Amino acid sequence: MPGTREKWVEITILTPPELVDALSNFMEELGADGVFQEAEHIPDESGFNGPAISSKEKIKSYLPWSHGIKEQTARIKVYIDSLSSIFPRLEKPRLSTKTIVDPDWAEEWKKHFKPLRVSNNIVIKPTWERYSPAGRDIVIDIDPGMAFGTGQHASTAMCIMAIEDILLKDRFREERDILDVGTGTGILAICTAKLGAGRVTGIDTDPKAVEIAGKNVVINEVGDRVEIINRDIALCRGSFDLIVANLISGALIKLHSHLISLTKPGGHIIASGITEHDAKDVEKIFCNGETVLHDTRSEKEWVCYTFKKAGR
Repeated sequence: MPGTREKWVEITILTPPELVDALSNFMEELGADGVFQEAEHIPDESGFNGPAISSKEKIKSYLPWSHGIKEQTARIKVYIDSLSSIFPRLEKPRLSTKTIVDPDWAEEWKKHFKPLRVSNNIVIKPTWERYSPAGRDIVIDIDPGMAFGTGQHASTAMCIMAIEDILLKDRFREERDILDVGTGTGILAICTAKLGAGRVTGIDTDPKAVEIAGKNVVINEVGDRVEIINRDIALCRGSFDLIVANLISGALIKLHSHLISLTKPGGHIIASGITEHDAKDVEKIFCNGETVLHDTRSEKEWVCYTFKKAGR
């Protein structure tokens, strides 16, 4: 009926990062439109406009208002209670709701996404904002849609710094094969291409992410070097000089042997999305003799590792 989808309920869940995937999947199954996540930002008293540095994630999603909305909200609360009982060591997610009438989705994005320098060379900006590059600035234009973030999280920024550290010191980088696991909007895949990598593959299991990442590749004019595919990393074959995996600790631990097998001798794995609580577990399982710790970066409760595989 006309007008029935003009009124929405905004669902916001503040959660430990370990529960983001479970809660996001639940909201999608519940019928939410536009599930997306962002770090809970703690303002820097110095005024520096850097990446968010909280150990919590904020999930936002939107349910069309109906007479059954109270029942849906109750189901979310029950699911949160069940997660809390399964993972008692984690802080219980907090739920809040707000009714929105005639939301302008594009304007909602613009409130939260502004140009941001994330490293010495890389500036990420939304397609609708103007930015005048200075010096050696490499600008990445991103249109995130509704569901896939903006690259402003500390784990993404540390990935970009680690990518810079490897590629800008590699005089053979134009010959290198790069794999971006869980590419999302394609930010990291595009970043490696703009830093000179010759062949880049971004993979994601979510077809929406693949569609959005593909559009961002075109926007940034790196389609001749970047391929975005809809595939599970477990089904991925080949060998890569650099693998970037900005995931969560559990996924990194589960996938570590496969990621190592895909890495060429002498190649690197950048592993991020790791909370300080789980960092040592991730480090231990990757430093198994086949790969060694090359570099560590941290931003408050977040850790990013670079591992190097034995070889040349």
